[in-house]
Amino acid sequence: MRKVKKRLKMSRFERLLYAFTFLLLVMTPLTIIFSQATLSKVNYEVEKVKKQIQTQEKKNESLEMKIDELASLDKIQEVAKEQGLSYNSDRFKSIVEGSEENEEEGKE
Repeated sequence: MRKVKKRLKMSRFERLLYAFTFLLLVMTPLTIIFSQATLSKVNYEVEKVKKQIQTQEKKNESLEMKIDELASLDKIQEVAKEQGLSYNSDRFKSIVEGSEENEEEGKE
C-alpha cells in the first residue's frame, strides 16, 4: 500500500500574508542598520564641522590680537619714525562742544 501525502492548500491571501511577514522580518533589521549608519555619518560630519569652527575661531582670535597690536599708538609711532615722520601735538587744536569760545563765535 502506498502512503498518500496530504498537502495543505493555502489560499492566495495566506500566501500573501506569509510573504509580507517574511519581507517585514527581513527588512526591519536592514532598515534599522541603514538608519544607524546614516546617523553615524551625520554625527561624524557634525563633529568635523565643529572642529573646523573651533580652529577658525582660534585663527580669528589670533588675528584680532594682531590687529590690536598693530593698531596700538606705540606701534603707529614706531612705524611713523621708521618712515621719517614725526608727531607734533602743537599743530592740532582741540575743539570741545559747548565751550565759551565756540559760543561767542556762533553769536557773531
